[in-house]
Amino acid sequence: MDTTLEKTAPDKKVEKTEAGNYFVSNYPPFSFWKPDQVPVVEEVLQRPAPANIPLGVYFHIPFCRKRCHFCYFKVYTDKNANEIRAYIDAGMREMEHFARQPYIAGRKANFVYFGGGTPSYLSVPQLKDLTNRMKDLVSWEGAAEVAFEAEPGTLNEVKLTGIREVGVTRLSLGVENFDDHILETNGRAHRSGEVGKAYNFARSLGFEHINIDLIAGMMNETWDNWKVCVTKAIEMQPDAVTIYQMEIPFNTTIYKQMKDEGKVTAPVADWQTKRDWVSYAFDEFEKAGYTVTSAYTVVKDPDRIKFVYRDALWEGADLLSNGVASFGHLGGVHYQNQADVGPYMQAVDAGQLPIFRAYQTTAEDRFVREFILKLKLGHSEFDYYVKKFGEDPRKHFGPQLDYLAKEGFATLNAAGITLTRDGLLQVDRLLHEFFLPQHRQYARYT
Repeated sequence: MDTTLEKTAPDKKVEKTEAGNYFVSNYPPFSFWKPDQVPVVEEVLQRPAPANIPLGVYFHIPFCRKRCHFCYFKVYTDKNANEIRAYIDAGMREMEHFARQPYIAGRKANFVYFGGGTPSYLSVPQLKDLTNRMKDLVSWEGAAEVAFEAEPGTLNEVKLTGIREVGVTRLSLGVENFDDHILETNGRAHRSGEVGKAYNFARSLGFEHINIDLIAGMMNETWDNWKVCVTKAIEMQPDAVTIYQMEIPFNTTIYKQMKDEGKVTAPVADWQTKRDWVSYAFDEFEKAGYTVTSAYTVVKDPDRIKFVYRDALWEGADLLSNGVASFGHLGGVHYQNQADVGPYMQAVDAGQLPIFRAYQTTAEDRFVREFILKLKLGHSEFDYYVKKFGEDPRKHFGPQLDYLAKEGFATLNAAGITLTRDGLLQVDRLLHEFFLPQHRQYARYT
């Protein structure tokens, strides 16, 4: 998908949603990570443990009841209890290998994240087995956050109680929409009636931070439906709401159907409509006392509610990532595990780390990465980067910053940059221009 500023500036024709990615979740883009750099991860693991870098732990649970039509993650919908047990065993052997290495040994996790797939697909016994074994390898004691993704239809009182008992502090509910027809046509497994039941009981258990996800621009979504979704979300009064704009990555069932039918435009809202919907949501949440804290999030009490996983990673924390297709970051080196469960488990069974590709970042990569990721928060102070990296964004990104100001996407002063609402709503598209020249071509999410 073309993301150049010249072709998508606001005075041009509004673009339909086509297949591809513009969302920036890491830097350099994953498509530049290579198998021949995998040995660098092993080199990092032989270094002494750093004293001043936070450590996070991620575990990928790739099981779901159904595959959503817009999903681009590695998920399986056909695994039985024995296969799930075998996968957890493999994940623990992988984590044990990491935990023995000098770079990891003895460190405590500052934050933990369970992603998927659907972590809440696991039974309570499976979840307790997994978390007890993880804690034995890397302690969670004193962790600032333990985050857990959940699909509402997999939750009941027993499951939620178990999730709380293993130490989860941040529960994220994948609501996406409150209309059953839209949920069904987009391949979601849950229905709207399950959302309220799960949320209300979760609230009674005292989770410190409950987030709900919404998606603007799903198939068959309308302005009227979106307004209802925003109203219902406000009525729930969650601690935070994360709002995504629908994309159609290449490895989704929607793209497969588009390709089979010879279509270029995806059957979802165009980009300007999605931005308008998110802007409307931001306005309504602000009226209800929420604060817009990033391009995707509104928070009820920003002094209390933080997203430790996101903020720590954007600032260069280590992430010990385990499980099929998972992404990690250790000592300035990005890595991704084998993307299919067969090769993943074979590598673990052979006593090897199941890493498929890696990327050793340079000092310039790390500067660019932090600047562009934190720009998603809507503002940035230049002196922070001068002190941390010895790089002045005003000099390094002069033309890009001037462009944002000229086009009304941001305001600039001597201290820093602040994105306007228009800039915030399309920040990912704009960030591609901040990539180093060697990373601007063939950049894909996967």
